[in-house]
Amino acid sequence: MCMQHNKVLILDFGSQYTQLIARRVRELNIYCEIHPFNKIPSDSDSFRAVILSGSPNSVRGEDALHPDLSNIRGKKPLLAVCYGAQYLAHFSGGEVAASNTREYGRANLDFIKTGETFFEGISQGTQVWMSHSDTIKELPTGGVLLASTEDVENAAFKIEGEDTFAIQFHPEVYHTTDGKKVLENFLVKIADIEQDWTPNAFVEETVADLKSQLGNDKVVLGLSGGVDSSVAAMLLHKAIGENLYCIFVNNGLLRKNEFQDVLMQYQGMGLNVKGVDASARFLDALAGKSDPEQKRKTIGRVFIEVFDDEANLIKDVKWLAQGTIYPDVIESVSATGGPSATIKSHHNVGGLPDFMKLKVVEPLKALFKDEVRRVGASMHMDSQLLGRHPFPGPGLAIRILGDLTAEKVRILQEVDAVFINNLRSWNLYDKVWQAGAILLPVNSVGVMGDERTYEKCVALRAVESTDGMTADWVNLPYEFLQKTSNEIINKVKGVNRVVYDISSKPPATIEWE
Repeated sequence: MCMQHNKVLILDFGSQYTQLIARRVRELNIYCEIHPFNKIPSDSDSFRAVILSGSPNSVRGEDALHPDLSNIRGKKPLLAVCYGAQYLAHFSGGEVAASNTREYGRANLDFIKTGETFFEGISQGTQVWMSHSDTIKELPTGGVLLASTEDVENAAFKIEGEDTFAIQFHPEVYHTTDGKKVLENFLVKIADIEQDWTPNAFVEETVADLKSQLGNDKVVLGLSGGVDSSVAAMLLHKAIGENLYCIFVNNGLLRKNEFQDVLMQYQGMGLNVKGVDASARFLDALAGKSDPEQKRKTIGRVFIEVFDDEANLIKDVKWLAQGTIYPDVIESVSATGGPSATIKSHHNVGGLPDFMKLKVVEPLKALFKDEVRRVGASMHMDSQLLGRHPFPGPGLAIRILGDLTAEKVRILQEVDAVFINNLRSWNLYDKVWQAGAILLPVNSVGVMGDERTYEKCVALRAVESTDGMTADWVNLPYEFLQKTSNEIINKVKGVNRVVYDISSKPPATIEWE
């Protein structure tokens, strides 16, 4: 996508926090792009500032990552975070050594050099978040100390004569209280970047780019009823109008009554939508499969096969559109080819097989979930649609642990319906970022009336988040959990035990598979 704004380049050294840096920058209405540390864009001159991310690697190791900063350092504002700061120190006359204790968690900047624009408006003692096992013992040549903590002397420094700044803490994470202000000071006050990247600007420029990219070509898009595919559809509709063909596939793994509800939801939006019931095809392909990655890949394969069949019914269609967003990409492959570790594959990430003659267009793949919602709101889309909880592409397949059967799908659909409906009736739905139920591969002993039962156990999951990269469990009222548990056990045949998941991400993920 060709953005005409002042851009920030983020070089990825493999940190799982890299995407959070991008999100924080965009919250400042500044456009940024992430590129691998070893694949600096040829048009690097077009970037007004550069940020170096953290990394799981050590600058002291044989596998130390070496970026070519010859066209960056001293020539444009540079902010080095964690590994980036250690890199500047270690390879520029300073010293980095293993810390006696792992420096992880909250700390306070108790000693901030006054009069520095970089820390303007930030009070002594502000909380920051550390996450590193190496520490900077001596500053690099030209280094000037800016801040320390009780345990980390060289927590922040700058290079004399350059707009180069380095910090050992992570400004992008929630636990760094003034992290956003630190980034704002660097980008706005030091790099002098205008804050002109807004949802309206994204819509205008994305539609223009789509018109240029697609021309008069026909595009087929898979609608799911969720925020991502719906916003992608509206952007494409604005760009190519009647050349967009939307298809909603029932994979047999949707929520209760969702196939009919979603088709009704799109009425009046001006979209050309066709419903395809392929539930038997998906369930047949998934029979006997219990490994989560195998299930995801099977669903992705059948999904593509169904779309290939449908696309062949549309004369001269050339593109497949998808609602892929940033968290999908970073959890499937490292950001734009960088060194980050793969967490899990996503059904709509990774390209198309050779037999499919369609090219892929993904208008949202650079956005986080909250950004997608703001873009949708700028196009005046229905607030209830935009507020809908995220739902995994593989659907209930990854919420049924183990193998799949039609009966297990029925049970989980009923449980999920009780849970979600109760969240709505108790006015809790909009206070939760994502919620769902998980069918566990265990039976438990119970008693109903005078009879012993040996039936399924389900886990309820509700989390709060902003982008899906991190999440925490929601402290739902005990009365709500009690009522929901009783209703599930009384109404859903085959379930006799309900538990509530109180794990955060990390270390857990939002979904169980």
